[in-house]
Amino acid sequence: MNSNEELIKSLLDRGYADERIAETMRKADRKAFIPANYWPNAYEDHPLPIGFGQTISAPGVVAFMSKSLGVKEGHRVLEIGAGSGWQAAVLGLLVGKTGHVTSIERVPELVVRANENLRKLGLGNVEVVQGDGTLGYPEQAPFDRIIVTAAGPQIPPPLLEQLAEGGKLIMPAGGSFAQELILVTKKKGKIETKSIMSVVFVPLIGKFGYREGI
Repeated sequence: MNSNEELIKSLLDRGYADERIAETMRKADRKAFIPANYWPNAYEDHPLPIGFGQTISAPGVVAFMSKSLGVKEGHRVLEIGAGSGWQAAVLGLLVGKTGHVTSIERVPELVVRANENLRKLGLGNVEVVQGDGTLGYPEQAPFDRIIVTAAGPQIPPPLLEQLAEGGKLIMPAGGSFAQELILVTKKKGKIETKSIMSVVFVPLIGKFGYREGI
């Protein structure tokens, strides 16, 4: 695909995006979140390297995860794995000025880059902080929605604890080559899980993820 609009049309046609998601992607163009040498590939539906062993997710996955979460205006959202900030930007536009997005990233250089990218879009309702995302962010819990953009062996218990009643969490879980995207809903204190698609993500590093250097 040669343009952002062609990409968005494809995501809509395939059911990966709805109109709300499409509008956020018009405002947060993927090209602004990738290194310049990958600009010719900005609108292709696959991951791209962003440095430090990390990738920016495929547009179809970003759209599908965002749609599956059902993010609403005013929601408090926690993201684990900011990368260059594109998914956080999409979430920030979905929650609007009355909502807030906190994104945790373990690579210091990407924290700086993501915050710069978000500032350029004027998204004052999104902040990227450095830390171990598997521990969540208890200072701002509970969260209406939690999204994890790296694959772990299990859903970190702190994230389930920090999920609000009625909240949803989405995360890829599994090994290096076989992962399932899991959608979690908390109802009356109980956790319900559903596997919704096969995916491939970079590993989730942290206390409740994989060890450094996997």
